[in-house]
Amino acid sequence: MNYWAHETAVVDDGAVVGEGTKIWHFTHVLPNTTVGRQCSLGQNVMAGPGVTIGDKVKVQNNVSLYKGVTLEDGVFCGPSCVFTNVLTPRGFVERKAEFGETIVRRGATIGANSTIVCGDPNGKTELGEYCFIAAGAVVLKDVVPHALMAGVPAKRIGWVSRAGEVLKADLVCPRTGERYAEQDGMLVIIEETKQDSPHL
Repeated sequence: MNYWAHETAVVDDGAVVGEGTKIWHFTHVLPNTTVGRQCSLGQNVMAGPGVTIGDKVKVQNNVSLYKGVTLEDGVFCGPSCVFTNVLTPRGFVERKAEFGETIVRRGATIGANSTIVCGDPNGKTELGEYCFIAAGAVVLKDVVPHALMAGVPAKRIGWVSRAGEVLKADLVCPRTGERYAEQDGMLVIIEETKQDSPHL
């Protein structure tokens, strides 16, 4: 075994866990779930079945990743954030054929106690690369890369750099010096830093 799991954690047969990953107390990784390298799954996390988690992902305490959820490399899921996979649930109506899909692109951050509502069975909800979902936000639709989203329902209130810094009007990352510009409602990098940067 090339990963570490607390004695109370359960990793089911058919799950694949990458090298250097840590799985903490009372966490359950279900069958057909893939967890990448150097991840951290906090206390009381549930992942699967059939969930994909990339490399260097941090999932904090009390997060459930249901079928239909994909986390790309470097994603951060804050404590008790929520993913749904059914739009119109009823306890007495079977909905397994109607699970929606949510894809969280590389480097995105999902704040504590936020909720990500899934796409309908014919589509998916996509959170763009390096976006930042504020604590307590409720996301009902796709999020563009680098967007800072807050509120209920969540709306874009700014932009965030790859290093996770909220950008001011000059659109220069205060941590790395990386320069950005707005083009057609999106944020694009116009000058990368020459120094080592903390982004993926």
